[in-house]
Amino acid sequence: MKRALAQLVIVGLMALLLGGCASLGKIFAPSPSAAASEPSAAERAAHADYEFDVATPDDGLRKLLMTYLDLARFQGAPAAEGITNAELARLMIAAPAQARTLLETEGYFNADVRVDKTTAASGKPLVRVTVQPGPRAHIATVSIEVIGDLATSADAGDATALHERDAFRLFWPLEAGKPFTQAAWSDAKNATLAQLRAHGYPAADWSSTEAKVDAAANTVQLVAVAASGPLYRLGEIRVDGLQRYATSAVTRLSTFSPGTPYSEQLLLDYQERLQKLGLFEGATVELDAHPETHDAAPVLVHVRELSLQQSTIGIGYSANTGPRASLEHFHRRVFGLPWIAQNKFEYGPDLKSWNGQLTSYPQEGLYRNLIAGSGQNLRSTDEVQRSWDLRVGRTQDTPRIERLYYGEYTHATVDSTVYTTTGDAVSGNYNWIYRAIDNVLLPTRGYTLSLQGALGYARGRQTLIDTGDVTRDHGPFARAYGRYTLYLPFGSSWYSTFRVEAGQVFTNAVIGVPDTLLFRAGGDDSVRGYGYRSLGPDIDGVVSSGRTLLTGSAEIARPISPRYPAYWWAMFVDAGNAANSLSNLDPAIGYGVGLRWRSPVGPLRVDLAYGQRVQQFRVHFSVGIAF
Repeated sequence: MKRALAQLVIVGLMALLLGGCASLGKIFAPSPSAAASEPSAAERAAHADYEFDVATPDDGLRKLLMTYLDLARFQGAPAAEGITNAELARLMIAAPAQARTLLETEGYFNADVRVDKTTAASGKPLVRVTVQPGPRAHIATVSIEVIGDLATSADAGDATALHERDAFRLFWPLEAGKPFTQAAWSDAKNATLAQLRAHGYPAADWSSTEAKVDAAANTVQLVAVAASGPLYRLGEIRVDGLQRYATSAVTRLSTFSPGTPYSEQLLLDYQERLQKLGLFEGATVELDAHPETHDAAPVLVHVRELSLQQSTIGIGYSANTGPRASLEHFHRRVFGLPWIAQNKFEYGPDLKSWNGQLTSYPQEGLYRNLIAGSGQNLRSTDEVQRSWDLRVGRTQDTPRIERLYYGEYTHATVDSTVYTTTGDAVSGNYNWIYRAIDNVLLPTRGYTLSLQGALGYARGRQTLIDTGDVTRDHGPFARAYGRYTLYLPFGSSWYSTFRVEAGQVFTNAVIGVPDTLLFRAGGDDSVRGYGYRSLGPDIDGVVSSGRTLLTGSAEIARPISPRYPAYWWAMFVDAGNAANSLSNLDPAIGYGVGLRWRSPVGPLRVDLAYGQRVQQFRVHFSVGIAF
């Protein structure tokens, strides 16, 4: 028994020792991953390490082939990811067909492609694809048609449908005679379909499209048929996201009624008005395009409300009035009523001001009632101007036109080293702004026109410091002002801006019209190279305000680099002045260079201008567009 037990123990120990040896073998053996990371000699010999090039007279085609050919993609790949010599041979055989397919997307249907393998200067194999693209195919004929409800209505003589069908055909950008490319063909289909969807037919789609290629003649025939789907008409407005403000604050901003044919621009204009209302952090407007409700498609409005009250503290600098600190406060439902209150205070060494206004929520016809006031203490050149005003009126803001009607009481006092003037006026005013530009924040094409007119009665007093003589006068007056700005692109990435402004106060009174209703020139949006309000009639060496204003500006600009299209450089020349009459106007000239950053909130401009009359350089900063 003991002998059998001893034999069993010996067998067990031998099994453990044998298992330990096996474990040691596993511990000291190379890991599978390490073995896999080191290719064998045979694998290294089979790996294709080569250079690749494309020879063709067209740089654009060379870039296309160097980017998308499989021979280019596998060039220089590590052994673990690359291809073998056998696979390289197969790619060389397949390369001509692959290259021709790529070239056909650019309109070359008779390309001659050859693949050669030689030795490069580095000693590596050199695979070269030589391409003679041949003539490029051009568009021979174009057939663009539409079927569905639009075609039915147009054939029945409906004037709106006839116009939309003609606009759909005219919008097609690929005309006969133009070179054919697959990208241009796809872009044309996408853009033309988007045009149809934006003008009443959001369910439109292509029924069939075909590009018929005649490779022998190097021509392409384009055929495209769109299915319009039903005409959508706008239905009820459904609003979500409102907690503090009434639904009427949203619905009154719409310019359409139930049954109006759908237009994408109509909803975009509605969305822009909501975003500018001052009640919402964000607003989106979209159509519920379910086919079953096309006769009265709901308009879905999603809003994110701003807080009931908001305060903002800021520190800034103006080239016109220097450094300043500001405090701005909004209350978006004053005393629980549908009115918005806004107050802004600015404090600086040259300007101390307050501006406040109460505006109602939108009324019928997009009108809003307005009560506003302001006061300021402005130091400029050799004088101090203290003024305040109070106005009551109505304002209307449509997609292209802004209107403002108001009655105003104005008071202004000016203290200079030569004289002191005080003026008061009551007037009726009308301001009108028209915008026909491609982008409100960053315009490059179009024009804006701002007109102001006023009729009123004024009285005032002037005291000469040296003599103490006092002159008083009063009487009726009229005031007119206009500003026209033209944005005109030209050449390749060149943009120009031209501006002219003119103003005139008509009055028989020698003294009386408050200084804030008269004119001066100079500054960022006037004549650069001169200080703010530093140009005007001269009284014993001191600049004063005049009854006549005339200024103009011309500027050219372009992006600094195609890689940074938002950064521009500019050159400009400004001229103008203010005077007591047009015959006495002596224009001052300023010119210089500038930098522009076209930011998402508007252009930031930095200009270095030389004032020819004062023979000095001046730096000007400005943000946004002045209308």
